[in-house]
Amino acid sequence: MKINIGGRAIGGNEPVLVVAELSANHLQNFDMAVKTIEAMKASGADAVKLQTYTPDTMTIDSEKEYFKINQGTIWDGEYLYKLYERAFTPWDWQPKLKKIAEDMGLIFFSTPFDESSADFLDSMGVCAYKIASCEITDINFIEYVAAKRKPVILSTGIAGLADIEDAVAACNRAGNKQLVILKCISAYPAPVEEMNLMTMLDIRRRFNTIVGLSDHTLGVSVAIAAAALGAKVIEKHFILDRKSGGPDALFSMEPEEFEDMVNHVRKAEKSLGSVTYELTAESKKNREFARSIFVVKSIKAGQPFTKENIRSIRPANGLAPKYFNGIIGKKAAKNIERGMPLAWDMIADA
Repeated sequence: MKINIGGRAIGGNEPVLVVAELSANHLQNFDMAVKTIEAMKASGADAVKLQTYTPDTMTIDSEKEYFKINQGTIWDGEYLYKLYERAFTPWDWQPKLKKIAEDMGLIFFSTPFDESSADFLDSMGVCAYKIASCEITDINFIEYVAAKRKPVILSTGIAGLADIEDAVAACNRAGNKQLVILKCISAYPAPVEEMNLMTMLDIRRRFNTIVGLSDHTLGVSVAIAAAALGAKVIEKHFILDRKSGGPDALFSMEPEEFEDMVNHVRKAEKSLGSVTYELTAESKKNREFARSIFVVKSIKAGQPFTKENIRSIRPANGLAPKYFNGIIGKKAAKNIERGMPLAWDMIADA
């Protein structure tokens, strides 16, 4: 199965689409946002993803306990509205950032969080929409986004199987089959041992869809493993310098780390290749060192072949070892010196 995102084929044997997530790592500084996108390109990213919301499209400004984060996260103690005030990407930046990214050859898309942000992105002509983990249960919203008939990338961080089924059904009702489902753990950072990447393969089988990874782990290992398992989209948060801080700094990759990840992902996907039993040229050459049947004690014509006078040894110039047992007891057709590879014309009743 394949879909098209920003003129790029995704799925099948196509290369992994590596997405760099800007999130809040611009620190509400436009120039920093531009520099970060430039660094994404230089680090090997294929696409840049933003988040499109305002504090008011996400929640209400309230300091009731319901709105205070207390989940064992890096944001504990903050109120939702205040966090989103610090983290959101101004909407007037986004068309400018889209042009800058696309002029560099990057694919540009974003995550809407409500209908107004989806409409805004639609007016910008984005090529795809990402549904964030915490919005995967908002089925009406998913159907609204899917009805725009652009590819939908679903992140499953808080989703059980039933939630994924509901979200996929919403896309289907909207007539949208252009779907990518990302394995994700909504922990920041996410523990490697909780990733359970094999679930990606089950998702692909159950839903007959393209799969990928939204990765909040530290380091490159999980992304490489996902690529080896067949992920076709890999998304990682990107930051110029973690020391600059910000809501997502802890689990974001700096440029050198991101570039290292991309290089390893590309090697992993190259190693997958296709199903073939054809030997490479180097393997064919090294096949010369396989075992074969050699005469290890000189034999006179008419003498029988025994386990004492023939053996399976390297190199591969003689008969294949699979014939060994069938040759034992047969007689030599001629005198054969020690060290000669056994051939059929040396066997009297062959």
